[in-house]
Amino acid sequence: MIPENPNAIWAGAFLDEMARSGVEVVCVAPGSRSTPLVLAAVADGRFRLVSVVDERSAGYFALGVGKGSGKPAAVITTSGTAGANLYPAVIEASQGEVPLLILTADRPHRLRDSDANQAVDQIRFFGPYARAFFDVSLPRVGDRELKHLRAQACRAVALAEGPPPGPVHMNFPFEKPLEPSGKELGIEPDVSQLALKGREGEEPFTRTSSTRLSVPEDEIRRHADLVSRAARGLIVAGPIHGLHEVAEAVRALGAVTGFPVLADPLSGARFGAPKGAQIVSGYDLFLRSPPARAALDPDLILRVGASPTSAALLDFLREREGVTQVVVDGGHRWKDHLASAHEYIRADPAEFLSALAGRVTSGLDPRWPDTWSKAGDRVREILGAEGGDELEEGWIVRGVVEALPEGASLVVANSMPVRDLDAHVEPSAKVLRVFGNRGASGIDGFVSTAIGVAASASSPTLAVAGDLSFFHDMNGLLTLSQEGPPVGFVVVNNDGGGIFQNLPVREFEPAFTRYFTTPHGLSFRSVADLYGLPYQRCDSRAAFSGSLADFLAAGRPFVLEAIVSREGGYASRQALVAAVLDAFEEDELG
Repeated sequence: MIPENPNAIWAGAFLDEMARSGVEVVCVAPGSRSTPLVLAAVADGRFRLVSVVDERSAGYFALGVGKGSGKPAAVITTSGTAGANLYPAVIEASQGEVPLLILTADRPHRLRDSDANQAVDQIRFFGPYARAFFDVSLPRVGDRELKHLRAQACRAVALAEGPPPGPVHMNFPFEKPLEPSGKELGIEPDVSQLALKGREGEEPFTRTSSTRLSVPEDEIRRHADLVSRAARGLIVAGPIHGLHEVAEAVRALGAVTGFPVLADPLSGARFGAPKGAQIVSGYDLFLRSPPARAALDPDLILRVGASPTSAALLDFLREREGVTQVVVDGGHRWKDHLASAHEYIRADPAEFLSALAGRVTSGLDPRWPDTWSKAGDRVREILGAEGGDELEEGWIVRGVVEALPEGASLVVANSMPVRDLDAHVEPSAKVLRVFGNRGASGIDGFVSTAIGVAASASSPTLAVAGDLSFFHDMNGLLTLSQEGPPVGFVVVNNDGGGIFQNLPVREFEPAFTRYFTTPHGLSFRSVADLYGLPYQRCDSRAAFSGSLADFLAAGRPFVLEAIVSREGGYASRQALVAAVLDAFEEDELG
């Protein structure tokens, strides 16, 4: 006998396999058509369920969980435009290689391509950005159908985890009635307990082993010889998924070879014990100097991760097209938009760099590391000479890093915060987990991403946002007020898009101010009050440091608004760059 409502069994079997495969967090956006999935998630009992009203916020929250934990979180939405609101988060997950599961409910097939209410074409909704798409069958409580569904759930989780990790989209059509009937459902006699209940011992229906791209031994030996012969080698570590593992391999190779390491703040290698590696300080500033770039000319460059945040470093790499550059990456994107790579190694970076570290000998010019150290020390002196009590954006990021305890998580927004972190904050032995959305480098979804990171962290999380980034996603604070993970927000308010001050369009007034910097005149006190969050406004360094220390000691969510001048920030950055250029004109490095 076919059950009156197979939806509950169907959705329950799928959610059961998700839990068995390691998914721990399910983010639910409200809706009707998704009722079977939501009730199955509630009934399961193994998930941390998070209710988020806005689908865009839900997508970025799940993205943050994936960043922080390395495991995919699932997002459940109803049909129609609900799923379309997930698109920005799906793009970021794909470009940034973050695991993510999207479960969209849909109308049954007979209502598609018709005037049925809330019916839109959800097939391959996310185009090339989904690692995989599955248009799940209509629920049917048959033995083969349930076994196939369970295997499909295991496959979806495995594909989201990678390598390379990324978003996977599952589309579930449901017929009404959507709610369980409350009656005992009759089950066909040929439906096995395996199909209904899954494997014994909480084992997943299909266990999928992870595969890594490996390099043949002869290629490892060839590259080990290439590295061993380099007298002026350099390691460039860009933003990358799997921060800890890759960072350890980068440090190990840097220690063995003596190659200076230029570690992007999102690479995982900038913060933490260097273990004998030379992690270079201040490169974003001193690489703007032509004399410095000339003195720091390498004969080999090893690159891992995505493009570095620093435009000066990118220019440095682009100019060295005659230098052998080796890119090591196992992801799905081509990590060489500069077209400067001589060799592209399709391999897991941690595995390949570790293999090299065990095989290389060093032919390093002993003067080479000292030259980089001297350049970094010179920038450090210039930054250390900054005084006064006026708040400046670079100083704020330095103050945040100094205040964070060992093991904390830092989430930095795009535009200026991540660039200020790169330029102003030197490497440190203090262990910090640093995250940012550099896959597509948008400002959208930042608040929700930070809350997702905090929800997956066992230590304090602090987020640094520009005012526009915070404004763009401030409805994400509803999740923070309800879920309450200990994340604090430092909002650097320069009344608009300060990053545009660096572009030539700044000369075109009044269009520049109205359509680019977009001053808003807002204070975020009312925003904090709306969501019941502690708030403080600061316009001096002393007030900022004191308030930040108090908030961190309290261990509660908060909003700390730092008031800075947009024009003043631009002028101070220009003055800093001028001071660095002058310092490297005075005498040669070496």
